[in-house]
Amino acid sequence: MIKKLPSRTVVIVGGGLTAGLISRQLTSQGIDVLVLERGGDHSNGAEAKLPSQRDELRWDVRQGLVQRWNVQTYTLRHNRLDTSSPIRWMEAFLPGEGAGGAANHWNGHTWRWSEYEPAIHTHYVNRYGKKAIPGNVTLQDWGVSYQQMEPYHDLFEKLFGISGKAGNIEGKIHAGGNPFEAPRRGEYAQKPLETTQAGLLFAAAAQKMGYHPFPTPAANSSGIYTNPDGQKLGQCQYCGHCERFICEAQAKGSPEILLYPMLKQRKGFELRLQAHVLGINYDSHAKRATGVRYLDLKSGQEYEQPADVIVLAAFTMSNNKLLMLDGIGEQYDPVTGRGVLGRNFCYQTNSGVNLFMKDRWMNPFLATGSTAITIDDFNNDNFDHSGMDFLGGGMISASMFGGRPIRSRRLPPATPRWGTAWKKANADWYTHSMSLGIQGSCYPNTENFLDLDPTYKDAYGQPLVRMTFDWRANEEKMSAFVTRKMEEIAKNMGADIVGPAKPRKSPFDTRVYQSTHITGGTVMGEDPRTSVVSPHLQHWDSQNLFVVGASVFAHNAGYNPTGPLAALALRLGDDLADYVRRPRMLG
Repeated sequence: MIKKLPSRTVVIVGGGLTAGLISRQLTSQGIDVLVLERGGDHSNGAEAKLPSQRDELRWDVRQGLVQRWNVQTYTLRHNRLDTSSPIRWMEAFLPGEGAGGAANHWNGHTWRWSEYEPAIHTHYVNRYGKKAIPGNVTLQDWGVSYQQMEPYHDLFEKLFGISGKAGNIEGKIHAGGNPFEAPRRGEYAQKPLETTQAGLLFAAAAQKMGYHPFPTPAANSSGIYTNPDGQKLGQCQYCGHCERFICEAQAKGSPEILLYPMLKQRKGFELRLQAHVLGINYDSHAKRATGVRYLDLKSGQEYEQPADVIVLAAFTMSNNKLLMLDGIGEQYDPVTGRGVLGRNFCYQTNSGVNLFMKDRWMNPFLATGSTAITIDDFNNDNFDHSGMDFLGGGMISASMFGGRPIRSRRLPPATPRWGTAWKKANADWYTHSMSLGIQGSCYPNTENFLDLDPTYKDAYGQPLVRMTFDWRANEEKMSAFVTRKMEEIAKNMGADIVGPAKPRKSPFDTRVYQSTHITGGTVMGEDPRTSVVSPHLQHWDSQNLFVVGASVFAHNAGYNPTGPLAALALRLGDDLADYVRRPRMLG
């Protein structure tokens, strides 16, 4: 029997970064907030303490901080004529589980997207004409400008103590930073991280070729830092255990360090753990969400939680699934082009190349999740696409993230996969190799979308989310172009062995990690015919239902989504405070 609970003012589904930022804004104005998180608390577990925090097998290889694939997974087909199959072990992207979500085990790269990104359709049409955008590439403007988000970018970077070097302060270009970045009001909260040997070599070669290297902006704390809320970060130890790990030194900007401890002290805030949300109670006649249904994983009891306002702040797949399960919004149909829910699903188009240098000592074990030097010369529309048969681009970086013993094994081509020769190659090249990588954009395609699988169900008896996704022509052409540029730089770095560099090509392979940066499905926009939520992230079919996270992005850039995701969450927090005082469609 379902138990009905007393109503709350704001209920947020998902206890990750966005939920924490929204709650910060709301509770500062005395508004009651309940966050429902399906996972537990990581702050005092083995994952946050030495020596168990260094367990690569447990946290990295066996994905100890990631969604349980035997409980809830996804299905995949490469086109809509294929039969989908369930993914039994996902490696391509890694949703988090527990308070803080994936922003606990992230690497820390923190980008502001290019100034023109929120108006990308208008940008391309104005620069190249309407015919430059292929008919099957459904780019659209977000309905919000970078200028509107900039104050929230600035606030987030101060809250999370971002380390970096500004390249564009109020329109003035500054040496050593990214000359292509959107204009900022001031410097980063902290100075950049130390540059590795790999970064120095890459920067020297890139500069000689006329490019503009700069340090990757990072949530890895370059010093001891106290944020505007009085929360503290320690100084990074360069231990090489960032991605897939919680930072035991509390030196990585994370929700479980900077947000939830503070929020738990605020009146009117509650974080309810082990609460798996099953659905949204939706009155289709009144066009109003009345509450959510969730399962208490500790007791097995199902509850109904009424609320004045409901916010979906979960991972991209979960935001989509909850709306689909209860029919809130029209499902996208790739045949007719009608519908908005599940539309514009995107990933990222990445590639890389390994370099081997006998006379260079790389120290791979002295690193952070963001010790990288980057160039943006071929990212987004920072270069002229006139006459090219693709749009978009990617950043090129020289990264050194860690030298952990199980996975950190760069080996030259044709090295045997086992035996004496394999062991010798590991010993010879462990400290004498590095990599260059591309993180590329991915634009929406009419054939890439999300819906509910008609066959497969999760452990709770609900349909799995089905991905219909593959690398389409625009992304393959873009990847080939930018990968050639990366290979040219690699060959100018004086390596003994380079490559091979392989651009991204279909089919999409879930067995290979590519980034946890999937976007879309509940996209934002000014037109209800092409968007699920408004520019204020308010659902067009339910004014008291809001959606936030990367699922609202109408395309994916060559950057990590965290910067604009956080800025939109902070902005939504302010919007919600206004809405609670006077419920209406915001505009």
